[in-house]
Amino acid sequence: MLQSLETPAVRTNRTDYYWIEELLTEEHRQIRDSVKTWVDEKLLPIIEDYAQRSECPTHLIPEMGELGIFGCFLPEEYGCSGVDYIAYGLIMQEIERGDSGIRSMASVQSSLVMFPIYAYGTEEQRQKYLPKLATGEWMGCFGLTEADFGSNPGGMRTHFTDAGDHVILNGSKMWISNSPFAQIAVVWAKNPEGRIQGLIVERGMEGFTTPEIHNKWSLRASATGELVFDNVKVPKANILPGITGLKGPLSCLDSARYGIAWGAVGSAIACYETALRYSLERIQFDKPIASFQLIQKKLAEMVTEITKAQLLNLRLGQLRNEGRATTAQISMAKRNNVEMALNIAREARQILGGMGIVGDYPIMRHMMNLESVITYEGTHDIHLLITGMDITGISAFR
Repeated sequence: MLQSLETPAVRTNRTDYYWIEELLTEEHRQIRDSVKTWVDEKLLPIIEDYAQRSECPTHLIPEMGELGIFGCFLPEEYGCSGVDYIAYGLIMQEIERGDSGIRSMASVQSSLVMFPIYAYGTEEQRQKYLPKLATGEWMGCFGLTEADFGSNPGGMRTHFTDAGDHVILNGSKMWISNSPFAQIAVVWAKNPEGRIQGLIVERGMEGFTTPEIHNKWSLRASATGELVFDNVKVPKANILPGITGLKGPLSCLDSARYGIAWGAVGSAIACYETALRYSLERIQFDKPIASFQLIQKKLAEMVTEITKAQLLNLRLGQLRNEGRATTAQISMAKRNNVEMALNIAREARQILGGMGIVGDYPIMRHMMNLESVITYEGTHDIHLLITGMDITGISAFR
């Protein structure tokens, strides 16, 4: 006899449709649950207010450090957690379930600041910076994008010249998360040979300023600004010696995009769960709107797309743990999952009707945030062309 199909009322976890939970280790589940609890108890109660005021809740940074969020995939000898990339992904997913801006803050710290110092810095640089960055005592930012050079970072104008025991840095960077409050900036600039190289610039160096960007409709709980360098003297000891060329910053972006692929699923889950609850409670024509075919179609498509993205992330995490995940594979996941999350946010807003636009529900905040996420760390279309180049062997960039 065929077993009866499980109904939505019986299914206890409506966002783990393929029981991916069973494929996680006990450590994965414990790490995810600890961050989930923190998001539920500390972030969700305040995030709407901070987003409405366009203010970053920086008081949460020490707590994030205590949880081991920053640089969690780096070795314990530098004060980090030493977890694998699936755990890192789950952390990003839970934080972005709260807010993309807070995930951006953590992602920049981990993948764009701590990772390059660990991968391309000296041991002295690792010992000096990583432990303080891991606790959140120091926060960092990443300077690659310029006002005139986004998708084409190789055209950057920021550069430094040799001046004996130090270099002189000039130029500017744009759209820099964390810059208004960061203690350090990992900046990519052209060296005297015209090759792109990283430097660690510290707040307080003369000629280094970080003006904040205001009037954002998106990522309102994230602090965004510029980096301006006016004849900044940077000690040669602050240059990252381990790599030159675009491969350095692009490898950092691989790590960040990987985290975004997981984080976007968190945003999608938040919107889907909100829409599902609302549809079960909202009564029209004497019954919950969840009973109507069009609403069920929307919800069914949402959970299907979330499930596909979860499986994509899990396999990508396995490949990254093995050191086999390619840039193109990471681009595919980032592009797919952010588009998926944005579509779900829009459909969820439709289910809530007029209530979908107010701060009592998180959907419009997630939707606006995702409009930035779909652009940063490589635009939606650029990621499509990365896949196109990978499968054809032909670059469409030039």
